Amino acid sequence: MAAVLSCAVALPAGFRPNDILAFYRRDVQALSERADEHGFSKGMLWSGKPACLTVQFTRDSALIQLALDGRMPAGSAERLESMARRMLGLKQGVEEFERAHRGHPIIGPVLANQAGLRVPVAATPFEALTWAITGQQVSVAAAVSIRRRLISLIGKPHSSGLLCYPDPDQIAALPPDILREVGFSTAKAATLAMLSRLVADGELQLDDWLDAASVDDIRDRLLSLKGIGPWTVDYTLLRGFGWMDGSLHGDVAVRRALQTLTGSSDKIGEKEAQQWLSAFSPWRALVAAHLWASLSNTTY
Repeated sequence: MAAVLSCAVALPAGFRPNDILAFYRRDVQALSERADEHGFSKGMLWSGKPACLTVQFTRDSALIQLALDGRMPAGSAERLESMARRMLGLKQGVEEFERAHRGHPIIGPVLANQAGLRVPVAATPFEALTWAITGQQVSVAAAVSIRRRLISLIGKPHSSGLLCYPDPDQIAALPPDILREVGFSTAKAATLAMLSRLVADGELQLDDWLDAASVDDIRDRLLSLKGIGPWTVDYTLLRGFGWMDGSLHGDVAVRRALQTLTGSSDKIGEKEAQQWLSAFSPWRALVAAHLWASLSNTTY
């Protein structure tokens, strides 16, 4: 039995759908996500069942559809709309940020060129956290390749043909050597397995944190886990929760963009980048997103 749920979300003036679409074009093989000029589709598990999320952009709205291979659980309508708003960055306060910093000598011209930029957010905090772990100290291309192999290995197929991003139970059930075979280092495999087990067992309640936990509590809990450092936490808070104030000074691309914009002949170190970003709190992560986007051909 298949079920379909639909809703429409109003978009603000100046909304930039191409920022969202670029995120869903990361993998050119399109095993689990595909995008065209009008929108994107994504395979995902919805209460454990294969589903396909489709977002189509019009001039002033996003049309959201969830096609589920099975009976639609109660409460799905509210959950779907909330997830869609989060994924599209509609709660990120970009207008206030741009008003506050449009006159800045360095970031101001970047904002003028990239007005309305929002950060695409993953469908779930778990997906964001596992993506952050995958991307630790490797290129985006390498992370995409590892992610693809993981999805290809255990992703459940939806009737649309897309594979669904794995849930914690699926990853926790994998032997560590299998995770290493798809490209994770020994340390990353151990971290991913541990986190998946904690989420599967209910000891790490990532979804509940969306509405109930403070950022400080999330940060402290994640930092207490082996293999999770400040960059991974801040990136997860950005990609999984839409939190705009993580200081991503440890990110190589952020420092490279900052060196270019400031015209520095020397590489920008983490301490210098941290100090520079501190002036933009509570939007340090949004500044990082603008720095990423300022680099041509960069998927952030």
